Amino acid sequence: MTLFADPDLTRNDFLGGRVRLWQPIMGYRAGVDPVLLAASVPAIPGQTVLDLGCGAGAAVFCLMARVPDLQAVGVELQPAYADLARRNAAENSVSLELFEADLTALPSDLKQRQFDHVIANPPYYRAGAHSPAADEGRSAALGENTPLNLWIETAAKRLAPRGYLHMIQKADRLPDMLAACEGCLGSVEVLPLFARVGRRAELVILRGRKGGKAAFQLHAPLVLHSGERHEVDGDSYTPPVSAVLREGAGLPGFSS
Repeated sequence: MTLFADPDLTRNDFLGGRVRLWQPIMGYRAGVDPVLLAASVPAIPGQTVLDLGCGAGAAVFCLMARVPDLQAVGVELQPAYADLARRNAAENSVSLELFEADLTALPSDLKQRQFDHVIANPPYYRAGAHSPAADEGRSAALGENTPLNLWIETAAKRLAPRGYLHMIQKADRLPDMLAACEGCLGSVEVLPLFARVGRRAELVILRGRKGGKAAFQLHAPLVLHSGERHEVDGDSYTPPVSAVLREGAGLPGFSS
């Protein structure tokens, strides 16, 4: 996959302009999902965070905008998106240590390190369960090549004791996620995300803690849209979600 040329990119604002990211016009483009993922992480200044499959960096840079002085590391398989992540780090004046690697074959020096937080937004669809996108990068971002259980096992190995994994995924993948947490992560919490009141959950955010012993928690759902329409903005977000997307607030719903 060749690197993106400037005419093939747009620069988009996140968190009300606090984060600005170069993204491909044709390819995988970050929406609200990685922003909500970042907002769910209870990080504090000085901690370490690893973003598995960081893409152009939407999740990790939104997290770093909310929590200063994080030591951030990203892993990205596709060179073109890794290149964008480096560019976006420089233009947002943050430091991101980036590894171009498959998460199943991490560099040896990274395997020796542990992190307070691991975040991940893995491909949503099982292999063969969706129509491949015309763009190679978008297809790789949406369609699973590495089984979901390996994402969670890899994350657990890289977590420091009492460290947290946060992962956003399709709701129908929740049984796979819970099964993968058995034996490696505890204190599991799940926050369902509803597009609107009366709809079923389309996405969930899972939190698991290395060495956690607390009972499983299924939180009340977070509703994204109010259902009201505005001529300028289209569907409006509910106040707590708007505070996340436009002001960089933390995500309500999880216990701290």
